[in-house]
Amino acid sequence: MNEVLIVGEDICQQVVGQADAFAAVEAVFAAMHRGEARNFPVVREALGHAEALYGFKSGFDRAGHVLGVKSGGYWPGNIERGLTNHQSTVFLFDPDTGQLSALVGGNYLTAVRTAASSAVSIAYLARKDARVLGMVGAGHQSTFQLRAAAVQRAFEKVVAWNPHPEMLPRLAAVAEELGLEFEAVSPQELGAQADVIITITSAFEPLLQADWIRPGTHLACMGTDTKGKMEVDPALLAKATVFTDEVAQSVTIGEAQHAVAQGLIRADDVTPIGAVINGNHPGRGKDADITLFDGTGVGLQDLAVASVAVQLASQRGLAGRAAL
Repeated sequence: MNEVLIVGEDICQQVVGQADAFAAVEAVFAAMHRGEARNFPVVREALGHAEALYGFKSGFDRAGHVLGVKSGGYWPGNIERGLTNHQSTVFLFDPDTGQLSALVGGNYLTAVRTAASSAVSIAYLARKDARVLGMVGAGHQSTFQLRAAAVQRAFEKVVAWNPHPEMLPRLAAVAEELGLEFEAVSPQELGAQADVIITITSAFEPLLQADWIRPGTHLACMGTDTKGKMEVDPALLAKATVFTDEVAQSVTIGEAQHAVAQGLIRADDVTPIGAVINGNHPGRGKDADITLFDGTGVGLQDLAVASVAVQLASQRGLAGRAAL
């Protein structure tokens, strides 16, 4: 009989904090670059029902001894039901036997690992003197992004824009909580003020134009994870030094897909963030350089934070157990 640990959404929120997620994501990016962890091909399809996207992300981290799969997707009508639009569950398996070892709620962990990913990029690529944070998007994940980013630099102000401005108060409330000035601005003004910009939307068209972004800016583009999606002008990637979680995803389903398709950049122009973490790439060259992190969201991020959730929940006696 096989015992399976169960860590639900509420327990994940209790045990996994920003620092835990940051450390897990940083470590798995480094392992990916060393060739000690790899993601398997992503399956992501439109259901033709409820306007939903559904799929699987999986992989194996030999360094962390983590094997598993995240199953889930995006249901745009969920917010009207009082539910999170992103719904997912992580299944972890024993790498030595293949037996199921844990079931972990994936909704909170998806948000916190996505925020950790952009935070890692800010830590390694943003100018040290960055003081203004720009937020494009004000959905569920935006508050996680803001909280995680605020730890990485001594930000003094948040400027934000969202296609639906009535959603901006949620970001304003978090900024106030963090002691940061907040201003709702146009996309052009956001580009003119921000030292660091996070985009976290489900857009299929550019929300920021290349000539709106000033020299020295770092962008973390976190919303594009499907063929056809787009958050920024492809010409911006040609002006920037581009980094990503995984190159193969970046150029096929990430923000880089459009710049590559238009011949503005090549796959070789995109650098894994793990190369910077491991010290094999200098990251930002000059203060005036524009850097861009294409956060496509890889399965290994989910598995890493889910593994941490299981460890911490087990240590605190909070994990449920079931026999299979």
